[in-house]
Amino acid sequence: MTNAQWFLLVGGLLLARGLTAPLLQRLPVTPAIVYLAVGLLVGPTMLNLFHFNPLQQSALLEVLTEVVVLISLFSAGVKMPVPFSFARWRTPILLASVSMAVSVGLVAAFAYYLLGLPLGAGVLLGAILAPTDPVLATDVQTRHPGDRDRLRFTLTCEAGMNDGSAFPFVMLGMGLLGLHELGEFGLRWALVDVLWATAAAIAIGVMSGAALAHLGRKLRGHPPRHKLMDDFLGLGLIGVVYGLSVWVDAWGFLAVFFAAVALRQTELKLAGADMNSAALDNPDRLQTGLNEPGAENPSPENEPAPTVSEGSLVFKEHLERLSELVLILLIGGTLFIDSWSWRAVGLALFLFMVARPVSVLVGLLGTRTLWPTRSMVGWFGVRGIGSLYYLMFAIQHGLPEELALDLIQLTLIAVTLSILVHGTSVKPLMSLFLRHRRHRPPS
Repeated sequence: MTNAQWFLLVGGLLLARGLTAPLLQRLPVTPAIVYLAVGLLVGPTMLNLFHFNPLQQSALLEVLTEVVVLISLFSAGVKMPVPFSFARWRTPILLASVSMAVSVGLVAAFAYYLLGLPLGAGVLLGAILAPTDPVLATDVQTRHPGDRDRLRFTLTCEAGMNDGSAFPFVMLGMGLLGLHELGEFGLRWALVDVLWATAAAIAIGVMSGAALAHLGRKLRGHPPRHKLMDDFLGLGLIGVVYGLSVWVDAWGFLAVFFAAVALRQTELKLAGADMNSAALDNPDRLQTGLNEPGAENPSPENEPAPTVSEGSLVFKEHLERLSELVLILLIGGTLFIDSWSWRAVGLALFLFMVARPVSVLVGLLGTRTLWPTRSMVGWFGVRGIGSLYYLMFAIQHGLPEELALDLIQLTLIAVTLSILVHGTSVKPLMSLFLRHRRHRPPS
């Protein structure tokens, strides 16, 4: 396709998406399926107007997917409920650690014994396909910072963390292929890639997010309120945290997610402290304020200070939607009819029907998570942009071309089928789940 045709295609899709937003919300499928259908229509599968080669464009696709995942992780972290408690976070932590490891192991065994891949390639493929996606799973994730739904929280928090917790397994697979140093008996991998990189990422994220919250409170607590500056600060936090993490060999995805969590939690704690302080300084106003003229429109100085996290969230979500459209269009433009091999389809079905449910079952053993919630979590392990990033990362770090082509086909079919099967089942299953929960007798 020429540049003019690309502008016409993407611009037309954006116009159609904006004009038909209410209609798409009423459709029984997600907008991602519409984007995929357009990509398949204009790509090699049907009209062959363009073909996107992910192997030749792996450097470009790595950067695109990296940026999209970072923005999505920031948005997910901002929407985490406050305050933090281990009891509430226990389930997603288990999913991002225990279930992650089980899923990687199951996919690696399938790839090794049934697909004939080397063990290292099987582990790498398992790590590529194990993390759930924070970009394509918006219909089953937390909608806003005040959303207290347990299922949405679990899926959002898991997606925020497992994009980082998959990285050690990516490095393990690459090490088994001779592309990364694991150390004697895997000691370097355990100490550096697992312990150091994870702990350092969480520390960098939490400290950076909390520091920005305190700076924002001190420097930006009075009008004028520049909403555009909130967008700048949010993007700046992503850049600084990710840059620091890469610099010290920590997992940047994990750091950005926890930076957003810390930013939001610290801002709301500070806002609560300000309100309590104001109440103690002027208790009479709280008693008489409702009877005073104009009390329904309190003065600006009594309003809570604007927060960076809240101000930048809408902009980040708009970037997510735009990125989702472009990347899914590219996915549709990569596929040929013969891409749908039995090896690829069989792997995707094994991932959805066996690996994901079994890994969730094992990860949540001993917890009090209700079985309907476990079933929904086990089904909605949406694969997407994060898997593409890990694949491009491996290619850029020396994955042999023949093996890269095989993994590209397997991964793209898994992501495409995830868009289709999860995109068509999310609305009816969520409606059924909510009806069941409303009619469930209280425990």
